[in-house]
Amino acid sequence: MSSKARRRFLWMAGGVVVLGVFGYFAWGGLGKSLVYFWTPTELLAKGGSAYGTAVRLGGMVVPGSVEWNAETRDLRFRLTDGDTTVPVESRGAPPQMFAEGIGVVVEGVFTPAGVFRSHNVMVKHSSEYRAPEPGKHPAEYYRKLFRSQASP
Repeated sequence: MSSKARRRFLWMAGGVVVLGVFGYFAWGGLGKSLVYFWTPTELLAKGGSAYGTAVRLGGMVVPGSVEWNAETRDLRFRLTDGDTTVPVESRGAPPQMFAEGIGVVVEGVFTPAGVFRSHNVMVKHSSEYRAPEPGKHPAEYYRKLFRSQASP
């Protein structure tokens, strides 16, 4: 085999290996590690196949449903997409901006008892930034902002 033919063969073999790795990630290995984003309606539509599957669940925190026990660090609330509501249980302190009536995304698993057990609560927040008025403390501005976002 000439050196030119040998070089061509090595380039082709290397290309096949690279394409094989990309193919594996595109069709096989990557799909098993994805975490999907579902609404409560989509989650309940999956029925029994949703039990024990790691998913992200997104929706609005139902006003009046938040129960927080600071001693045990248990957080319970209901999440809705407007049509369906799912109870959520989480351990650990909620994010600082967590409040009733705002959008959240929770990561965890849905149990056969009909409860979503979350290990991560992420707050959806506005991408709009406004500096507080002169002489005003930023914390008060944020309290007002979140109250106005929670109001229909």
